[in-house]
Amino acid sequence: MLDKEALTKIVGAVVFSAVLTGAIYIIHAALPEELIHTTGDNGVWYFQVKAPKASSPDGVISAEEWSTVYPEIAASMAANSDNNYRISYLEEDPYLTNVYEGYGFAKDYTSAIGHTYCLEDVHNTERPHALANCLTCKTPNFTKLVNDMGDAAYTLDFEETWAKMSENTSCYNCHENQAGNAGELVVTHQYISKALGDNMAGIDPAVLSCGQCHIEYYFDPDTKATSSPVSSVETMHPAAILDYYNQMDFADWTQESTGAKLLKAQHPEMETYLLGVHAASLNCADCHMAITTAENGTVYHSHKWESPLENETLLASCASCHGETDMAEKVHAIQEEITAREKEVGSKLSDLKDSLAAKAADGSMTEEELEAIRSLYRDAQWFWDFCYVENAEGAHNSKLARECLDTSEGKINEAMSLLEA
Repeated sequence: MLDKEALTKIVGAVVFSAVLTGAIYIIHAALPEELIHTTGDNGVWYFQVKAPKASSPDGVISAEEWSTVYPEIAASMAANSDNNYRISYLEEDPYLTNVYEGYGFAKDYTSAIGHTYCLEDVHNTERPHALANCLTCKTPNFTKLVNDMGDAAYTLDFEETWAKMSENTSCYNCHENQAGNAGELVVTHQYISKALGDNMAGIDPAVLSCGQCHIEYYFDPDTKATSSPVSSVETMHPAAILDYYNQMDFADWTQESTGAKLLKAQHPEMETYLLGVHAASLNCADCHMAITTAENGTVYHSHKWESPLENETLLASCASCHGETDMAEKVHAIQEEITAREKEVGSKLSDLKDSLAAKAADGSMTEEELEAIRSLYRDAQWFWDFCYVENAEGAHNSKLARECLDTSEGKINEAMSLLEA
């Protein structure tokens, strides 16, 4: 084994090689006492360290405990607390209250803030949550509970289970208890590994690591377990997911005024991204986790997850494909276009909802006629929602965003023509 002095001497060359390949995990200029050994792969070296001891009864090593080994990474992750500015979508887009009538999102729907607020957010939301399955992705303690206990964990009482949780989304979610060791990434959420199976092998681990939470999901009607409707990249298209839900006759809720069985898309970032052009050459870390050099020379991936538009290092990397294009201007233009279309189509969806509710109430149409319109309304709402709730506002995949909104508008027009016939 190389001694510490010898390893320190090779760090400069290692850093240079790793930057060229874009495959950095963490490289210490001053190596920790806990160093066990090093491994090399394609010229890139990774330092493996002994994991700190967990103080949590469930064995989850916290970010604070990992900070004794990786202080720079832990500090950057704590900086996610800076993202605490909320936007009320219900105030920004008042039609949402009408579209989501009868569902929790009509009561409380705000923009996402830093991962360091997950436990606070899920507890304080006005959306009802009787069961612990609402804790999925909010805390590694619940992820560990599911891994230890199985699907029965999802049916536990929310309040009692929440009171036992101590860590916001953190190291364990993406690395299990081996954070940093050879840059190992682990899919800790069983519902993703069950759904994708062998097809996980074809997806970049850095995409899976984020995507295991940033994905469309549903609660199984019988077991209440968090479940995924996808089994491969090909099945991630919103049309394929809709077909999946139609085949199992699934609905998140039945809207009383219209009688429609509706779906609520979650946050399908992984699906949207993998169906786009960026997936062939980039992963989530490339665009949202800047490679950073600390004052002591440590090179690491920042774990402050942020938009490339808010980080010059990330934004500059776009030039490798986009050249001299003003990327901030280009992305803002896409987001403004998609946001405007979301509002336009969303308002039309709200009008359709009102027209359908009126027809359902006045008895002027047969149940068969109403069901045909309800089906179109369900489809239109799904395709619009799939785009609306995806957090990139078209930046991840502008082609799919436009396709979803155009499909939704087409369904709305078809339904309105039936209502007006």
